[in-house]
Amino acid sequence: MASTSPTVTLNDGRQIPLVGLGTWQSPKDQVINAVEYALKEGGYKHIDCAYAYGNEDAVGEGIRRSGVPRSDIWITSKVWPTFLNRVEECLDETLKRLGTDYVDLYLIHWPIHLNPNGNHPLFPTLPDGVRDVIHDWPLSKTWEEMEGLVKKGKVKSIGVSNFSELKLKEILDGATTVPAVNQLELHVYNPQKKLLKFMEEKGIKAQAYSPLGSTNSPLMKDETVVEIAQSKGVEPSTILLAYLLAKGVIILPKSVTPSRIADNFAKPLSVTLTPEELEKLDTLAENGKQSRFIRPPWPVVLGFEDWI
Repeated sequence: MASTSPTVTLNDGRQIPLVGLGTWQSPKDQVINAVEYALKEGGYKHIDCAYAYGNEDAVGEGIRRSGVPRSDIWITSKVWPTFLNRVEECLDETLKRLGTDYVDLYLIHWPIHLNPNGNHPLFPTLPDGVRDVIHDWPLSKTWEEMEGLVKKGKVKSIGVSNFSELKLKEILDGATTVPAVNQLELHVYNPQKKLLKFMEEKGIKAQAYSPLGSTNSPLMKDETVVEIAQSKGVEPSTILLAYLLAKGVIILPKSVTPSRIADNFAKPLSVTLTPEELEKLDTLAENGKQSRFIRPPWPVVLGFEDWI
């Protein structure tokens, strides 16, 4: 990997860039330019995408237009729940869309197996409108398929996303390979400290999606965040990202605006938070502000402390 982007070592020895560009909900016509700019001018070497985002072909075009060698870019993608019994099929479609023959990191998007023969390719539902889940599918079977893809060379590292301690244990018990990362909704209002401690004990790195919250996020207006930002002459977004970096979390801020793409990479890396400032940010959730912004209506027990 190029040295312009700071990295952290995963449990398989590979170096992953600490800051990646998120692409969820980025329109195709905008994500091409966003990815090209991030790689060519923004300092990024890490692009986070997924089959279900529906824009991997545009991400691939942005990568090609950047002119940056494939070997200098870390690409993450994810297998969608309707493919948990046929992981390679989903991966092959992702590789085709991206225009590459491997991804650096492949994740199980959610610990849920949706009916692959249901009434919708991504979100099948039952007659009553509830999402159509295969409840007796063992996640360990999907993990075995993930491990097989590493042996084939189509995937370099494997991990999970949206897995609680409960769900991690379902695959860890019989796993040959410990997940390299667990990608989660992480921010000052949803720090998930207990889960991160468990992951640290197992050697699993945390990645943060939606590190700035959702659209019109209250995080940007939080009094403590704003106060610290003003004291350092930076925007609240910089403080929110610097907080996660200080905790050793890989961040995946999403933007299609060049100035914000650049700021989300450079500014958090240049800010140092004092122990007192970190303590203030670290206790916002437990002092009454615990909030999770991404809560799909999955009809299963996920096992998170705030989302059973």
